[in-house]
Amino acid sequence: MAIVTRSLHALCRRRSNASVRRRTALAVILGAAVAGCSAVESIDFYWQGAAGQVDLLSRAKPIAEVAEATADAQLKLRLVRVQAIRAFASRELGLPDNGSYTRYAELGRPFVVWNVFAAPELSLEPRQWCFPVAGCVAYRGYFAEADARAEAARLAADRLDVHVSGVPAYSTLGYFDDPVLSTFIRYREVELARLVFHELAHQVVYVKDDTSFNESFATAVEEAGIRRWLHAQRERPDAGELAADALRAERLRGDFRQRVRATRDRLAALYASGATDDEKRAGKAAAFVAMRADYERMKAGSGGLPGYDRWFASGANNAGIAAAGLYTNRVPQFAALLTAEGSDFPRFYARVKTLAALPKAERDAALAMAPAASFGRPNGTAAVAVSGLPRPAASRQVTR
Repeated sequence: MAIVTRSLHALCRRRSNASVRRRTALAVILGAAVAGCSAVESIDFYWQGAAGQVDLLSRAKPIAEVAEATADAQLKLRLVRVQAIRAFASRELGLPDNGSYTRYAELGRPFVVWNVFAAPELSLEPRQWCFPVAGCVAYRGYFAEADARAEAARLAADRLDVHVSGVPAYSTLGYFDDPVLSTFIRYREVELARLVFHELAHQVVYVKDDTSFNESFATAVEEAGIRRWLHAQRERPDAGELAADALRAERLRGDFRQRVRATRDRLAALYASGATDDEKRAGKAAAFVAMRADYERMKAGSGGLPGYDRWFASGANNAGIAAAGLYTNRVPQFAALLTAEGSDFPRFYARVKTLAALPKAERDAALAMAPAASFGRPNGTAAVAVSGLPRPAASRQVTR
């Protein structure tokens, strides 16, 4: 650790920005946390996480400065759009009003990190990695794709299913002012807004050792936020195009989630059965062949989305199913909870914080009481109100 600390100090001395120097004091811990390391990991692993975070921060410049200087008209427009999206997030969705997504960093690569997921050959239970800041998570992240692929190969050699996923953005949970990145700035505007809402939501509520809770909550905020954002854009000349784009993406997401859930349920029943291991392996292979065939039929009719193509290419296996489920397993319950709070985001956040403070078993049981709002409802409403979940002492604006 001393080697890492001295190296980081050397990096800081190259910059005169005092705020960067202060933030870098946390980079060893947080960079390691982003990468998913534990106390027993090698110094090289700590270094790649810390150095990757410092490099990202050192590249960030104020958005207004970049927009004024660039000759790239498309980039300039995107930077203007993301500033408006960022303002909307705090003003209308109650998301943190801080320095996150007010700076821009050009990374020169397609993703900021690559996450590695792993699961046993005949189980859907994802492997966990633990570290001090963020607790245990079901993935391990690398700032270099080659490092992620090497880790995946090592895990595969232990007869684990592995899945490698390129990640365009991640949240540092408010420890740093997360910048807008070149890895997502050119996304379609609806997807750009989704990503900003999702990552800012992680700064509102984060529960150690519960990736599914955290990601499902952020996804629920993202989806409800998009509906409100689209309504606010209704006077724009391209409002119809935005709405059509959002509807198409939502339909594809719903179709993909349905296929993931169906495959997960099929595999869970298979793995819990009395079949032999060879029979389970054959059933597993058949389940993924059927899922891929369903996806190809869906893609033929709608064109698909690049992210889903990458999902199949990166490993349609137990680890891939586990990874996809982490982001969606509890979204219907969170959507129902938001509806129960009258679609008032600050009240919803306060209620979720109260839920997050419960022991995990109680939290899971309480959240399970929320009715599962249908993904297909056009306005995201639940069928009935939520009456059994704990409420905060008083509703209030959530700040950090």
